[in-house]
Amino acid sequence: MAGTTLRIASRRSQLAMVQTHWVRDELTRAHPDLEISIEAMATQGDKILDVALAKIGDKGLFTKELEAQMLVDQADIAVHSLKDLPTNLPEGLMLGCITEREDPADALVLHERHRGCSLETLPEGSVVGTSSLRRLAQLRHHFPHFQFKDVRGNVITRIEKLDGGGYDCLILAAAGLGRLGLGHRIDALIDPSISLHAVGQGALGIECRLGDSAVLEQIKVLEHTPTARRCLAERAFLRQLEGGCQVPIGVNSRFEGEELVLTGMVASLDGLRLIRDEARGPQQDPEAIGISLAQLLRSQGAGEILEEIFAAVRPEA
Repeated sequence: MAGTTLRIASRRSQLAMVQTHWVRDELTRAHPDLEISIEAMATQGDKILDVALAKIGDKGLFTKELEAQMLVDQADIAVHSLKDLPTNLPEGLMLGCITEREDPADALVLHERHRGCSLETLPEGSVVGTSSLRRLAQLRHHFPHFQFKDVRGNVITRIEKLDGGGYDCLILAAAGLGRLGLGHRIDALIDPSISLHAVGQGALGIECRLGDSAVLEQIKVLEHTPTARRCLAERAFLRQLEGGCQVPIGVNSRFEGEELVLTGMVASLDGLRLIRDEARGPQQDPEAIGISLAQLLRSQGAGEILEEIFAAVRPEA
């Protein structure tokens, strides 16, 4: 029988707390007698705001402090934006549950002086704010006439920087904007033909201790099988490429009948080289689809592009 208490570790950013409170409320609805507490903390990625994410390194940038709490039995689960959760987890931990996905698309958020514009009609030289190498590489590929400027901080801080005039537009995750009640700031969703989204974007991942059957029993009510299959395919693709959260690797996944179709992309930082293809297979075996697609892109030169990127942006060992 499952226990009567559950301790949740979470980042303390506003978006993280919104997501964690949603998990708490859903679990309380499913288990009315369960006593749930939340321990919020800052992660390395929250503390270092003056360095580009890719320069810091991405092994647990937004997750390792939460994982440490579980490993010393100070928390039972951690709630993550799945796109921030590395594909290789620390020994003793597992991905216990994947929640139903919000729209995984990237979103265009414009300064008011450009209201009514699209990416295609923004003036030459427009300053685009993004901290994602994935977004940067794809947008450079399609819109080489833009200027690109790193932007850090939480979603609200980034929008304040945009409204202050430092940028002409931002590229942000539509799901995060929606969860924060900022969906009205979305000027357009960016079509997958231009920007494939991050692995796991729009879904929440609940991490727990490996083999903790009582906790797994409690959280399984939040598992959304269609989302889980899509995200497991995406994560297998990323893992096979040995990429991380801060590498220009993008995906899109969809169902066609009984098949799961996975599209993947690897691009150089300058956007000049972009390799994109797709793989499909039975949705009951999603990881095989992800592995197959990674091998397909490697055969087309993705490995060489990634090696160049790792050498350029990853910190010295």
